[in-house]
Amino acid sequence: MDFTNPLVYGVPCFIAFILLELTYSKTHGDDHLYEWKDLFASGFMGVGSAILGPLFKIIFAIVLFEYTYEFFNPEGIDGIRRNILGYESFSYAWYVWLFCQFADDFTYYWFHRANHEIRVLWAAHIVHHSSDNFNLGTAVRNGWFTILYKPLFYMWMPAIGFPPEMVIVCLGIEALWQFQLHSVYIPKLGFLEKIFNTHTMHQVHHAQNIEYLDKNHGGFLNIFDKMFGTWKELDDSINVKYGVIHAPNSYNPMVILTHEYKDIWKDVKKSKKLSHKLMYIFGPPGWSHDGSTLTVKQQQEEFRKEKERNPELVFSRPN
Repeated sequence: MDFTNPLVYGVPCFIAFILLELTYSKTHGDDHLYEWKDLFASGFMGVGSAILGPLFKIIFAIVLFEYTYEFFNPEGIDGIRRNILGYESFSYAWYVWLFCQFADDFTYYWFHRANHEIRVLWAAHIVHHSSDNFNLGTAVRNGWFTILYKPLFYMWMPAIGFPPEMVIVCLGIEALWQFQLHSVYIPKLGFLEKIFNTHTMHQVHHAQNIEYLDKNHGGFLNIFDKMFGTWKELDDSINVKYGVIHAPNSYNPMVILTHEYKDIWKDVKKSKKLSHKLMYIFGPPGWSHDGSTLTVKQQQEEFRKEKERNPELVFSRPN
């Protein structure tokens, strides 16, 4: 079967909704929701992703997924594909689509969480968090290097029998959901908040407040965040500060794309031990051999102790 990636239709919708939100913000007194230089930088990132995405999708995703699917699900002499574990490979039935989307969401959670907890992956993903603004323009501010390794996280899906086209469509649907989460104009959604990853939860994810760091990695659902201890509800008493602790402080796209890689290189060079060098690359962001910088968990532990000493503390902003 031949399926069209939903993102083909999503791109013009992205542009339309960004323009709609931009117009609404400017006509309703939210002049600081969008900043022109920041929007142009985000737009440049988005255009680059739109150009590079299809090219690398063919090389890395389609070819990789097809090869994996063919290898683990060979076609028998009766024309039926069976997984090497013995069962018949999955069909295109409606319920299989639901299972595939659920599997995609589970994979997205761990892919997204890894981008926050492994520094070399964070160097690619920090691009998306580098804006101090939270809007639909930020939604398209994507790093270009994540497409080189993202398919590797999803290889298990065609391996167990999901058709590659189905996996790619589910990835596209996930991306559409993620785009629309980047808006401050959608309030809390009542009972839906118990199951789905919503706009206010994604505001938490984009905040640099210490208690919000590395929270809410989910795609459609928030159940995996709740299962694995990374869920956090938006607290109306906290003044949210968006962006990252170590921002590039530049609107230059090349600086935005590469600044964290340069910082990794500096840290690797200053350390003499191989184990330290590897930790600066593959350890959590903020790790240091001398304690000069702290990981998110270390910062949150210090903040917890500070709140115990000062219970009235309701706002935090990283140094």
